[in-house]
Amino acid sequence: MAQLSNTADLSLVLTAMAAMFAIAAVRPAIAADSTPEAMATQAEIQIGLCSPTDQIVQALRAHSRGEPIQVWQFDDPTLSLLERGLRLRLRVAADGHSEFTLKVADQDCARLDPGLVPPREGKCEYDVYDTGTAGAVSLTRALSPKNTNDLVSGRVAPPKLLSQSQVRYLREVVGIWPLPMAIHALGPLRLQTYRTEHPSYDIDISQLPGGERYAEISRKVPLRDATQAMDALKADLSRAGVEMCADQSSQAANKLRALTRQR
Repeated sequence: MAQLSNTADLSLVLTAMAAMFAIAAVRPAIAADSTPEAMATQAEIQIGLCSPTDQIVQALRAHSRGEPIQVWQFDDPTLSLLERGLRLRLRVAADGHSEFTLKVADQDCARLDPGLVPPREGKCEYDVYDTGTAGAVSLTRALSPKNTNDLVSGRVAPPKLLSQSQVRYLREVVGIWPLPMAIHALGPLRLQTYRTEHPSYDIDISQLPGGERYAEISRKVPLRDATQAMDALKADLSRAGVEMCADQSSQAANKLRALTRQR
């Protein structure tokens, strides 16, 4: 590494490094191998839990992973994005930096053009619920505290802060561009993530502004192992006495509808 010429150069480097660490605090995990072949074989098994949240954490001997964050969802009053299989989500860290994510459901990861999901910007993996398995594309852009505040306050419309990759995917793949003008922020939810040890699962507990709570347990595995991993997870929950929700569709839709009612 070349020697820094002066104090100003050192200051610039330190500032850039601080920004990178701040963004990493809320950046979703992206597989190191992001080739189409690798992305097409990844899956996340997910089960919605309906036991009291304190009981879930205690029964599964889970420990909090990091500090809670704020999560905002974006849609119009009729939830037209949700109806088209789209979600816009903002995860905000305590320092104000955030991750603005576009998620598109029902995508064919195996046939996805790799140019549509650039490395370090997104991923395509399979979401596995009791009700079925479907591919989903996620594309994420890091936002500064100023852009984050402008977005949640409504000073800047959500489409204005989408990345070029996000806009391209909406326009060329989904066929929805421009987005509806009435999109607005819904939330915030308070999200706390917990982790179990043996075996390792993530538990996301979301609290809506009205106090309603949702819990979901998940684990990422190779797609070929998804059925076996799902069976093992159900067995672990049964042994711990943790109740699975009767409705095992994605909780994201249920939370969006609840946020709309509370608005």
